[in-house]
Amino acid sequence: MSKVITGSCCCGNIEFTVEDKFSHFYFCHCVQCRKLTGSAHASNLFTSPENIHWLKGAELTTRYDHPERSFSKVFCTECGSSLPFLSQNGKTLIVPAGCLDDEPIKQVDAHIFFAEQADWHQTGLAAAKVAGFPK
Repeated sequence: MSKVITGSCCCGNIEFTVEDKFSHFYFCHCVQCRKLTGSAHASNLFTSPENIHWLKGAELTTRYDHPERSFSKVFCTECGSSLPFLSQNGKTLIVPAGCLDDEPIKQVDAHIFFAEQADWHQTGLAAAKVAGFPK
Protein backbone atom coordinates (compact mmCIF):
# COMPACT_ATOMS: atom_id res chain seq x y z
CA MET A 1 0.00 0.00 0.00
CA SER A 2 1.29 3.43 -0.94
CA LYS A 3 1.71 6.24 1.49
CA VAL A 4 -0.90 9.00 1.28
CA ILE A 5 0.46 12.52 0.79
CA THR A 6 -1.47 15.65 1.64
CA GLY A 7 -1.33 18.80 -0.41
CA SER A 8 -2.71 22.30 -0.10
CA CYS A 9 -2.60 25.84 -1.38
CA CYS A 10 -0.70 28.63 0.36
CA CYS A 11 -3.77 30.16 2.03
CA GLY A 12 -5.01 26.77 3.26
CA ASN A 13 -8.47 27.04 1.72
CA ILE A 14 -7.83 24.03 -0.53
CA GLU A 15 -6.63 20.62 0.67
CA PHE A 16 -6.32 17.25 -1.04
CA THR A 17 -4.65 13.86 -0.74
CA VAL A 18 -2.89 11.69 -3.33
CA GLU A 19 -1.31 8.27 -3.05
CA ASP A 20 2.46 8.38 -3.42
CA LYS A 21 2.23 6.52 -6.74
CA PHE A 22 3.80 8.69 -9.41
CA SER A 23 4.96 7.40 -12.79
CA HIS A 24 7.10 10.40 -13.79
CA PHE A 25 8.62 13.50 -12.22
CA TYR A 26 9.88 16.19 -14.58
CA PHE A 27 11.41 19.62 -14.28
CA CYS A 28 10.10 21.38 -17.40
CA HIS A 29 12.09 24.39 -18.60
CA CYS A 30 9.86 25.29 -21.57
CA VAL A 31 8.87 28.92 -22.01
CA GLN A 32 5.21 28.17 -21.20
CA CYS A 33 6.01 26.39 -17.92
CA ARG A 34 8.33 29.23 -16.90
CA LYS A 35 5.54 31.73 -17.55
CA LEU A 36 2.90 29.60 -15.77
CA THR A 37 5.08 29.20 -12.67
CA GLY A 38 6.98 32.49 -12.73
CA SER A 39 10.08 30.42 -12.06
CA ALA A 40 12.95 28.63 -13.79
CA HIS A 41 10.92 25.47 -14.36
CA ALA A 42 7.74 23.62 -13.49
CA SER A 43 8.20 20.65 -11.14
CA ASN A 44 5.43 18.22 -12.08
CA LEU A 45 4.60 14.71 -10.93
CA PHE A 46 2.43 12.48 -13.12
CA THR A 47 -0.06 9.90 -11.86
CA SER A 48 -3.38 8.27 -12.74
CA PRO A 49 -6.42 10.57 -13.10
CA GLU A 50 -8.28 9.01 -10.17
CA ASN A 51 -5.38 9.47 -7.74
CA ILE A 52 -6.78 12.50 -5.95
CA HIS A 53 -9.24 13.12 -3.14
CA TRP A 54 -10.24 16.74 -2.60
CA LEU A 55 -10.71 17.32 1.16
CA LYS A 56 -11.89 20.92 0.89
CA GLY A 57 -11.99 23.89 -1.42
CA ALA A 58 -12.17 22.21 -4.84
CA GLU A 59 -14.77 24.81 -5.79
CA LEU A 60 -12.11 27.50 -5.17
CA THR A 61 -9.98 26.32 -8.08
CA THR A 62 -9.92 27.77 -11.55
CA ARG A 63 -8.40 26.33 -14.70
CA TYR A 64 -6.55 27.87 -17.61
CA ASP A 65 -6.23 25.86 -20.84
CA HIS A 66 -4.10 27.37 -23.57
CA PRO A 67 -6.36 27.82 -26.62
CA GLU A 68 -3.85 26.50 -29.16
CA ARG A 69 -1.41 24.28 -27.25
CA SER A 70 -1.79 21.35 -24.88
CA PHE A 71 -0.86 22.91 -21.56
CA SER A 72 -2.95 23.93 -18.58
CA LYS A 73 -2.79 25.27 -15.08
CA VAL A 74 -5.18 24.99 -12.14
CA PHE A 75 -4.79 27.37 -9.25
CA CYS A 76 -6.46 28.68 -6.07
CA THR A 77 -8.68 31.68 -6.78
CA GLU A 78 -7.70 33.17 -3.41
CA CYS A 79 -3.89 32.84 -3.26
CA GLY A 80 -2.92 31.71 -6.78
CA SER A 81 -1.12 28.53 -5.70
CA SER A 82 -0.69 25.91 -8.42
CA LEU A 83 -2.76 22.77 -7.83
CA PRO A 84 -3.26 19.31 -9.38
CA PHE A 85 -5.11 19.08 -12.68
CA LEU A 86 -6.12 16.60 -15.33
CA SER A 87 -4.24 16.81 -18.60
CA GLN A 88 -6.35 18.15 -21.45
CA ASN A 89 -6.80 14.62 -22.82
CA GLY A 90 -7.93 13.42 -19.36
CA LYS A 91 -5.41 10.58 -19.23
CA THR A 92 -3.04 11.96 -16.57
CA LEU A 93 -3.27 13.82 -13.28
CA ILE A 94 -0.44 16.35 -13.09
CA VAL A 95 0.57 17.36 -9.57
CA PRO A 96 2.82 20.40 -9.07
CA ALA A 97 5.40 19.15 -6.55
CA GLY A 98 5.38 22.45 -4.67
CA CYS A 99 1.76 22.03 -3.55
CA LEU A 100 2.53 18.80 -1.69
CA ASP A 101 2.91 19.00 2.08
CA ASP A 102 5.13 15.88 2.18
CA GLU A 103 8.02 14.65 0.04
CA PRO A 104 7.14 12.08 -2.63
CA ILE A 105 9.36 9.01 -2.93
CA LYS A 106 9.59 9.51 -6.71
CA GLN A 107 12.84 11.17 -7.74
CA VAL A 108 13.15 13.56 -10.68
CA ASP A 109 13.39 11.61 -13.95
CA ALA A 110 14.60 14.39 -16.24
CA HIS A 111 14.90 18.07 -17.02
CA ILE A 112 12.71 18.39 -20.10
CA PHE A 113 12.83 21.16 -22.70
CA PHE A 114 16.24 21.92 -21.22
CA ALA A 115 17.30 23.80 -24.36
CA GLU A 116 14.72 26.45 -23.41
CA GLN A 117 16.26 26.95 -19.96
CA ALA A 118 16.66 30.59 -18.95
CA ASP A 119 20.29 31.72 -18.86
CA TRP A 120 19.76 33.22 -15.40
CA HIS A 121 18.75 29.80 -14.03
CA GLN A 122 22.08 28.16 -14.80
CA THR A 123 24.12 31.07 -13.43
CA GLY A 124 21.81 31.28 -10.42
CA LEU A 125 22.64 27.72 -9.39
CA ALA A 126 26.13 28.97 -8.46
CA ALA A 127 24.81 31.84 -6.29
CA ALA A 128 25.26 31.92 -2.52
CA LYS A 129 22.96 29.61 -0.50
CA VAL A 130 21.46 31.15 2.67
CA ALA A 131 18.91 29.74 5.14
CA GLY A 132 16.63 32.82 5.05
CA PHE A 133 16.69 36.33 3.70
CA PRO A 134 20.22 37.59 2.99
CA LYS A 135 21.64 40.06 5.49
